[in-house]
Order: sequence, then C-alpha cells, then structure tokens
Amino acid sequence: RRYGGLSLTHLAHLTPLSVSFLNHALRSGMVRLRLRAHFTRAAKLPLAVPLRSFSRAAPPAAVSCEPLVRTMVSAQSQSLAHQLPLARHYSATGGGLEEELQTAAQREQTSVTLKATLDTGLGLLLPESSSSEMTRRQRTLIQIAQFLRRELPVRLARRVVELKSLPGGLDEVSSVQRVRDWYQHSFVEIRRSAPVVCAQSEGDFCRLLEGIYERHAPTLVTMAHGVHELKRRLESEHGKGFDFGAKTDIHDFLDRFYMSRIGIRILIGQYLELHREPQAEGYVGLINRHTSPAEIAEQAIYDAAYLCERTHGDAPEVKIYGRSDGNFTYIPSHLYYCLFELIKNSLRAVTEHHGADNALPPIKVIIADSESNEDVVIKVSDEGGGIPRSHMPRIFSYLFTTATPAFGGNDAFSSAGDHGTDSPLAGLGYGLPISRTYARYFGGDLNIMSMEGYGTDAFLHLSRLGNRAEPLP
Repeated sequence: RRYGGLSLTHLAHLTPLSVSFLNHALRSGMVRLRLRAHFTRAAKLPLAVPLRSFSRAAPPAAVSCEPLVRTMVSAQSQSLAHQLPLARHYSATGGGLEEELQTAAQREQTSVTLKATLDTGLGLLLPESSSSEMTRRQRTLIQIAQFLRRELPVRLARRVVELKSLPGGLDEVSSVQRVRDWYQHSFVEIRRSAPVVCAQSEGDFCRLLEGIYERHAPTLVTMAHGVHELKRRLESEHGKGFDFGAKTDIHDFLDRFYMSRIGIRILIGQYLELHREPQAEGYVGLINRHTSPAEIAEQAIYDAAYLCERTHGDAPEVKIYGRSDGNFTYIPSHLYYCLFELIKNSLRAVTEHHGADNALPPIKVIIADSESNEDVVIKVSDEGGGIPRSHMPRIFSYLFTTATPAFGGNDAFSSAGDHGTDSPLAGLGYGLPISRTYARYFGGDLNIMSMEGYGTDAFLHLSRLGNRAEPLP
C-alpha cells in the first residue's frame, strides 16, 4: 500500500535509513510494524508458504506508516541542513583544512576482520583492568569509540582527497560534490570532537556518530545520480553511441568508493548497535552468530516474489535445496542484500523470457554448507534465457545496464531507498556490483556463469571462518 509516496517496498528495504533509527522508531512507539528480523531484530514476518517451495506469496499486510514518513522527511531535512554552516566553517579554517585532510589521508588504515569485530563487541579484547569501576560493557564501548575516533578521519580523508580529483569530469558533477561535502563535514566533526575518556564523553561521541550515520545515508543513491548525470552529459557531447560502459577508470573509482563506504557503515553501525539494549539472541551489534542462510533466503524470496508479481503480474516458483538447518557467523543484512538481488534478477529474467502468460520454470536456490566447509556457497539457478557472451565482461560494471532506469528526475533520488523496483537505483545496474562488493568485504565472492538461450547460475561464496581482513582501498 502506498502512503504519501512511501511504499511498503521502501519500508522493507530501508538500508539508507540507519538500523539505529529503525530500532528507535519501533521502541519509542513512533511506528508499529513488523520488519525483517535481520534489520530490526523484531519478530520475523510470518511466511504463508513452506520452506521448500515459494510461489505467488501474498503482499505483506498494510501498515500505518505516517509517523515514519514524517520522521524520514525530517531526517532528510536535517541531513541537508548540516551543509548550511559548512562553507562558513571552511572559510574560517582557511587552508588548514586542506593540509589536515592530506595529512590524515596519508596515514595507514586499520583493516578489521569479522572475527575481530565480533570479539571486540563481546569485550574479549579489553586490556586487564581490575581497578576500573566501569562495567565491562562501558569499557568495551569506550574502547571501540577511541578506535573509531582515530580510524574514521583517515578513511573519510582518503575519500575526500579522491573525490576532489576524479577522472572524466566526475568531480565537477553537483551530486558528487555534495557527497564530498558530506565526507568533509564528517571529517571535521570527528577531528573536533573531544577525546573519549569516560562514559559521558563516549555518550557524546555516540550521538555525534548517529548524526554522521544519518547524514551519509543517501550517499549510494546520490553518487549514482552523479554518475548518471555525467553519462547524460557525455552522451549529449559525443552522441548516443558513446560507450560509457568502457570508462574503466570511473568504474574502478566506484569500486573503491563503495567498498570504503561499506567499511565505514559497518564500523559505525556496529558501534551504534552495541548501544542498543537488550541485544537480540545471537546478535552482537550487527553480527549474528547464528545467521541462517535458509531463513534469509526465505525472506529474500518472499520479498522478491512480491515485487515481481507487482511488476509483471506473476512470479515463478522458487525452491530451496540443500542444507536448511545450518548457520554461521555473519552480518545478515549483507547476505539478504546479495540473495535479494540475485533472486530478483532471476525472477525478472524468467518472467520476461517465457512471458507471464506461459508456464514459468522454477528457480533453484541451492545451499551448500557444512561445519567443515571453508565457505558457505549458495547457488541461484534460473532458466531465464541467459546473458549474451558479449555482455559478460561488463555485468559487474556500475556503468553498464540493459534495463531502463526507474527514476525520472532529481526528486526521485531523495525520496526512495536503495532497493526495490521503486528505488531510483533500479535499472542502473548497481545490484550485481554492489552485491559482489558486499560478498568480497569479508573474504567471499560472487561469480556468474551463463548459457545464452537457456539460463544463468550465480554462485555466492561467503567465508565461514571470519578471519579475512577487509580489502581496504
């Protein structure tokens, strides 16, 4: 159901809104709804279909979302309002800011692993301190805040410096400049923050990061808008035949930028989630020690089938094979994003290739998992006609897509989430490259094999060990 321009799809895929905001909305009574457990840790949506077979799932029940709409608009307005004092502050600091950015950007980043992030959240890496009157939880939060206060300026500065010297005229696009200002502003705020030495200063730092987390929520969409702006500009200069997808320097920058963004969002999001009490069973911040691939596949199938039915009028059956009771330590929202994108692509391909009025061959989701496996491997297999061999080298490019972009103008980019058919990212070809970036972040990968005229197999590899360091750009 739509309410004030916000669809249920947006509520179901609100990654641009912070998890912390959603938890606050639920717990404070601002909104009453049952979102997916791996986003809000609220009760899981009931499924009307069994584990092994999913077909034509009914749309989720209507919810009252007016309070959330008002809050979203307010949060977006506050994010834009942050930019107003920016110019005054920078003019007051003069050239000192540029020098500070360059110095910070030259410092080494500290790469983290999933296991280290989990152990830190559990307080296992605390130094021995028998004399401290603070609780173990307080000491853990202070330890993490101190690390973030050192690490985040380095990561933010590197992105600011790169955003000021982008290839192909991308640094001249207004949307990209807006993103650069957000990163620069956040850098200044953290650098000017007081040292974290006690519970009070740690609380102040937490509130600062909550604002920064919200400010950067539209980054993915805003950057995509900037790239599309540049594409339209180059096409107007060189004609419609201009091969924008061949600009590998821009693609390589976007790969680095989005990998860095995921890292920053995890560091801040993990810290903010550790502040929430009580933690849901199995969770340590964003990390679930009992992440179930089968359960997340169920929810991804449910959501993707709903979107497919709404768009095409029908959806193929999706069947799950393999181990359904396995679990491992992972960030559920990352796994959900990858599976949702892969299943959504398969549903669309099968429906368009065979036609909604004809019999639709089922899609297979195969989970290969064992306690002795190095990886959890999930295969999504369809009979959707496959991908032409000439397109295969570019399927992971942010600059190449065969679909029609879903947005119609600048306003769309500030009013929707990253996901779903209503999203301004829909049709831009971001689903596969972002999914691969999520998979690679903690040592996994995403591979596509296709047989033109028949179908496509996608192989999602996720490391069970949690000891692979993030690949920092």
